[in-house]
Amino acid sequence: MHVPDGFINAPTSAVAGVVAAGAVAVSLRGARRELDERTAPLAGLVAAFIFAVQMLNFPVAAGTSGHLLGGALAAILVGPYTGVLCISVVLLMQGILFADGGLTALGVNITDMAIVGTVVAYVLFRGLVKVLPRSRRSVTAASFLAALVSVPAAAVAFTLFYAVGGTTDVSIGKVATAMVGVHILIGIGEAAITALTVGAVVAVRPDLVYGARDLRRPLKLRVGGELVDAPAAEPVAVAARSHHKVWLVGLVTSLVLAGFVSFYASASPDGLEKVAEDKGFAESAEEHDIADSPLADYGVKDVDNARLSGGLAGVIGVGVTVVAGSGIFWAVRRRRSDEGTDVSPASPTNTGV
Repeated sequence: MHVPDGFINAPTSAVAGVVAAGAVAVSLRGARRELDERTAPLAGLVAAFIFAVQMLNFPVAAGTSGHLLGGALAAILVGPYTGVLCISVVLLMQGILFADGGLTALGVNITDMAIVGTVVAYVLFRGLVKVLPRSRRSVTAASFLAALVSVPAAAVAFTLFYAVGGTTDVSIGKVATAMVGVHILIGIGEAAITALTVGAVVAVRPDLVYGARDLRRPLKLRVGGELVDAPAAEPVAVAARSHHKVWLVGLVTSLVLAGFVSFYASASPDGLEKVAEDKGFAESAEEHDIADSPLADYGVKDVDNARLSGGLAGVIGVGVTVVAGSGIFWAVRRRRSDEGTDVSPASPTNTGV
C-alpha cells in the first residue's frame, strides 16, 4: 500500500508530513519506556524482518497481490511506540533506496501504515488479551485478529486522505469499497504471517514478546499455608538464555526471505495499485525522484540476471535496515539510560503464558 507521489496533493501531503513527524517524535519518547535489554537489540531486527517480508507479495485475487504491512507484528513484538518507529524506518529505507513509495508522500505512508496500522492493531490486541484466557494460544489468536483488522483500517485511512487531497476526480465511495474489499483479503495474509511469527517467538522465548508480558502469572509461594506472590527477583533463568540465538535466526531468516524467496513473489499489482488502475487514477502517479537509483525497483543496477539482481537488492535492504534500525533503537535506549530511567519492566520468574 505504498502511496506514490502524485496521488495526494501537496497541501494534504504536507499536513500528513507534520502529523507523521509529530507521531515519530512522540514514539521516540515512548520507545524509551519500551526498550530494555531484551527489546532494544531485537527492534532493529524486527524492522529488517518486516522489510524482507514486504518483498513477498502474495496473490489474493485475480490479478491482485498483497504484502505485509507489519504494524501489528511490530507492535506486539516490541511495543506500539517502537512499532511505529520500526515501520517508519522500513518506509524510509524503501523510499530513499528502492524508490518504493513517494518521497513527498512519505508522511502519508507513515501516517497510513506506521501510525494507523500499528495503533489500531495494538489497541485491538490489548483489548482481546484482557478478555481471552491467559495462554500462548490466546496471544496468537489476538495477534491474528488484530493484524486482520489493521489492514482494512489502513485502507480506510488512505481513502480519507484521497477524499481530502486526491488529485483525480473519482468516486470516493467506489474507491472506499474497492480499497476495503481487497484489503480485507490482504488482511487475511497479514494475519496469518503475524500469528505464525508471534506464535513462533512466544513458543521459544515468551519473555521477548512485548505484548505478552502482562499475561505471565507471578510465581506463587506457600507461606504459612497461604499462597503469596514471590518477592521480585532477577529472572536468572531467562537472563542466562542469551537472545543472541534468536537474533541470529531472525537475521538469517530475513536474508533468506529477501535474498532468495522474494524471487518467487507475485508480480501482480498490489491492492492500491490495482484499485488505482481499475478506478482510473493510476495515471496521476508521478515518477519517483530517485527512479534511477542503483537499487530502484528492488534490483541492482547493471546486474542483468534478474534472480541475482533482486536477491542482492533484498540482502542489501535487510542489511541497511537492520543497521539503521539498530542504531536508532540503541540511541533511544542510551538516552533512557542517560536520563536515569533505566528501569526494565517487571519480568516475573515464571514465563509461562
